[in-house]
Amino acid sequence: MENRKVARWSQRAQRSRVPASIFHFLFSIFASIALLAGCGAPGEPVERKAPTPTAIPDLAATQQGDNVILTFTLPKESIEGRELKQPPAIEIFRDFQKNPASPAPTSVPAVPANPTLLVTIPSAMVAQFDTRRQIRYEDALKPEDFTQHPDTQAVYIVRTRTSPKKVSANSNAAILQVAPSPEPIADLKAEITHQGVVLTWTPPQETAVGPAPPIASYRIFRREMPQATAPAPANGPQPPRSPNSTVLIGESVAPPFRDIQIQFGKTYRYSVRSVAQYPDLQIESLDSPVIEVTPLDTFPPTAPQGLVVVLVPAQGSAPAYLDLSWSISAENDIAGYNIYRSEQEGVAGQKQDPELLRTPAFRDMNVVPGHRYFYTVTAVDRVGNESTASAAASGEVPVEAPADSQPNQ
Repeated sequence: MENRKVARWSQRAQRSRVPASIFHFLFSIFASIALLAGCGAPGEPVERKAPTPTAIPDLAATQQGDNVILTFTLPKESIEGRELKQPPAIEIFRDFQKNPASPAPTSVPAVPANPTLLVTIPSAMVAQFDTRRQIRYEDALKPEDFTQHPDTQAVYIVRTRTSPKKVSANSNAAILQVAPSPEPIADLKAEITHQGVVLTWTPPQETAVGPAPPIASYRIFRREMPQATAPAPANGPQPPRSPNSTVLIGESVAPPFRDIQIQFGKTYRYSVRSVAQYPDLQIESLDSPVIEVTPLDTFPPTAPQGLVVVLVPAQGSAPAYLDLSWSISAENDIAGYNIYRSEQEGVAGQKQDPELLRTPAFRDMNVVPGHRYFYTVTAVDRVGNESTASAAASGEVPVEAPADSQPNQ
């Protein structure tokens, strides 16, 4: 069609006696325009229809505190097998239904024909709920959800859509029995002892709608905080990151809880959850406020036991001396011992060893015959904590020390 237009324009131009040079110039421009317009070329591209996402198959629901946590994987393809170019919008539906008296183990949960829309997450906001390649959404139950729907179970389904008319089929139904949880523990405290960290708290008394049910147990969580280190060079190799995740370290039927698996000098964060016992289910509360502690070993070891002083007579040219010994400490962090001597009973006296004694023995060679000495011993741990003094023991070297009665060989 465009070629016929060009031909007619050429004929009219020749009849009007347009100069040849101008004619050919205008003709080339017009032909170029016709070529770009695509005479005989395909028409305008037709916009493809919005795809319909596949249904979500892995919706799961759990209750923690008064929140129901939903997790699922977002579809990546349409029902036609085409890749979705962007995350679809998410529609979450929730309804309540009476708990069945005796559900059959193989029965399929009933899903409302017209489910109630709870929330819509636009496509642009989906990334805010994406954690570890899964969508995570928390539905905060209100007190009226429990009072208006007693002895019920919550039914959740999810749909996704790429346009107002292109919506996926229902996900699998996630159904769980819900009940009000105990209020979070509010007064968690920590005490540092020689054996570890002792946690105490007050058992919860209330839920959002009334008195708390009996508490079956308490779950104790701990996170070990990383040690401060010098920052790595920005352009150099980076050290691996320690996960330092919060882990469950134990359960207790009542406070207190003693954490003996600690290292002095490290920093820990603790939290506690209570587990309420209903007739046919348990509900875990939200975390207590987190407390942070850095246990330091400021606890001295126990005093040594069994100190004895024995006179060792002179042997030839070797003078007499006093030999001390005591029971080895049973504690596993003992670095050594100190010996104290006095010439007055009940007075601590002065330290006799310039360095810690590694073994439970000492020879006092600096004694004056005729003087009575009173000795005590202390234990010192690896961080320098020193025990109280042992019970005192005394000894003396006589003025006339007995000579060696053994005949010379």
